Amino acid sequence: MLNPDIMILLTALNFLSPDSKCHAFDYKANGYARGEGIAAVILKPLDAALRDNDLIRGVIRGTAVNQDGKTPGITLPSMEAQVDLIKSAYASAGLNMSETAYFEAHGTGTPAGDSLEAGALAMTFGKTRKAENPLLVGTVKTNIGHCEGSSGLAGLIKAIYILEKGEIPGNLWFEKANPRIPMEEWKIKVGNTISQFFQLRI
Repeated sequence: MLNPDIMILLTALNFLSPDSKCHAFDYKANGYARGEGIAAVILKPLDAALRDNDLIRGVIRGTAVNQDGKTPGITLPSMEAQVDLIKSAYASAGLNMSETAYFEAHGTGTPAGDSLEAGALAMTFGKTRKAENPLLVGTVKTNIGHCEGSSGLAGLIKAIYILEKGEIPGNLWFEKANPRIPMEEWKIKVGNTISQFFQLRI
């Protein structure tokens, strides 16, 4: 990020938030905010970790990978591809979506991208929930920005801390939902400040 060339290019293309804040899922979403960070996790088969008496911070039950395919633009995700990815990941792990209380989202803070991602959550988790028990959604990008190459691991580390602490920190900068995201209808909920915590129901 010391090289200004990519910043100049992204600014010229109006990708970046002019106020340098990630307003994920919010009506003020205006582009993504870059962050800089390094993240690392150590992966080990569970039986080997147990044998070696390692400290186990989390267990990865299953994984899935996809590619968006043809979309209206290179920066726009595919809601259908995300739905397929979620279903594939849960099928490989043998998990029921109704048991998920929290989803750590990509949530870049772009009006179109956020609404497509929220739509995928509605088409999967939302269908398993009741209005009084919505899926809690958040993204670490509101706290540290989009760390690009390490953004996925940053979200994973946040999710592990949430499981350890039993509390979910709210999204910074969130005031009210992007009008393209009908939260109540889709049965999802985003906390509005970092000081707001939800008790995790396990």
